[in-house]
Amino acid sequence: MKFPRENMIYRERHCPEEEEKLHCLIPAPKGYKTPFPWPKGRDYVHYANVPHKSLTVEKAVQNWVQFQGDVFKFPGGGTMFPQGADAYIDELASVIPIADGSVRTALDTGCGVASWGAYLLKRNVLPMSFAPRDNHEAQVQFALERGVPAIIGVLGSIRLPYPARAFDMAQCSRCLIPWTSNDGMYLMEVDRVLRPGGYWILSGPPINWKTYYKTWKRSKEDLQAEQRTIEEMAEKLCWKKVYEKGDLAIFRKKINAKSCRRKSANVCESKDADDVWYKKMEACVTPYPEVTSANEVAGGELKKFPARLFAIPPRIAAGLVEGVTVESYEEDNKLWKKHVNTYKRINKLLGTTRYRNIMDMNAGLGGFAAALESPKSWVMNVVPTIAKNTLGVIYERGLVGIYHDWCEAFSTYPRTYDFIHASGVFSLYQNTCKLEDILLEMDRILRPEGAVMFRDEVDVLIKVKKIAKGMRWDTNLMDHEDGPLVPEKILVVVKRYWVGGGDNSTSAD
Repeated sequence: MKFPRENMIYRERHCPEEEEKLHCLIPAPKGYKTPFPWPKGRDYVHYANVPHKSLTVEKAVQNWVQFQGDVFKFPGGGTMFPQGADAYIDELASVIPIADGSVRTALDTGCGVASWGAYLLKRNVLPMSFAPRDNHEAQVQFALERGVPAIIGVLGSIRLPYPARAFDMAQCSRCLIPWTSNDGMYLMEVDRVLRPGGYWILSGPPINWKTYYKTWKRSKEDLQAEQRTIEEMAEKLCWKKVYEKGDLAIFRKKINAKSCRRKSANVCESKDADDVWYKKMEACVTPYPEVTSANEVAGGELKKFPARLFAIPPRIAAGLVEGVTVESYEEDNKLWKKHVNTYKRINKLLGTTRYRNIMDMNAGLGGFAAALESPKSWVMNVVPTIAKNTLGVIYERGLVGIYHDWCEAFSTYPRTYDFIHASGVFSLYQNTCKLEDILLEMDRILRPEGAVMFRDEVDVLIKVKKIAKGMRWDTNLMDHEDGPLVPEKILVVVKRYWVGGGDNSTSAD
């Protein structure tokens, strides 16, 4: 509450000082149960896992969530789609090519319980949803508990933790983001992460103001001016309105700058549109990559999904990722297919619906997630801020992820991932921050009976194993697939089931 309220700064990430950090394990609530397997998990969540009822009352009319016995039921409604997300997505699909694999990655800004993302998944679209921790207590926790990719986040004063040109479409469904304030800075940030040729969907105020101005308690003039301003900004960004009907407006970003008629707004001076970690958002437009002809897609055209997954990403083809060639990219894919086969032999549950939410803490080129790709699970590909910046490549493959510094807490609730993959994380960070802090954060975000697969140098893993002994983790150190002479080893961990109450000391272990 000490942080300024302007621009939502008080809802952004703020890390505690060293002496304020918690050095303890977070217990699961009494009665905690393993989430329902997908796809049942999309619609049902155990009350004991997320014991918050406020949304069932506050959003009752809008069909967000209902409380039944000891479970929450998610009927698939939302503020702008009380009839359910499916009908809403069908309307979008009449304009946006959702069915053919052209649209694969989608950003939901201010996502509520993420029903839009939940229902896009069955159409093979991979959503990334975010919302702040606000008076809708635990909305992002509900999203993750349902098995939908989401993080705690807000459009405030800091850039979003995604690279430029990441998403094929983005939406604001009554997301309450003030698009016209700060000279259009928030719309410019959406533009930065929207791929050339991508779509932006706006439903809710001010769209359809003639019908709703009384309900919204605003004047016609005010709402009309707001819509006009949004449309003028969109034009400056080189977006074209392609649809408006009822509560819905859809804009499409031009494929390159050659087709922009207007003189653009203020252009960003920063040379690196991916440099976002704790960087202030600015009211400036990220320039398109150069093109040589009017019908060329800036930044390179992507294949339709699933061909996109193993095609050569444009950033690699253009030599934009230092030290990565087309050949080394293909080698990396082969290597990760082999590693993932080994993991599946060690842990038979990997690749089944038992592990739905998966995290790769040091994702590299996304080879682990690509080898694992299946409708049964999704992977949050984390690119550490001190590692090589490969997140743009991960998005070009039709996968999702985020930048993060593992010396800090991840933007999620406790117990939100079923399986964590940590390859090279500890040798990367061993001189940067305490291994114990990273391990405690991994334990916080891992579900009871969840698993971790470490792959690292043997000396680092021995240190990790020693700390893990006091964490209620069962560990097993194994040789590399290629035999005992390889210094890289695999450490397999399963977190035990335990809940709050009773003796919580781990010193007896």
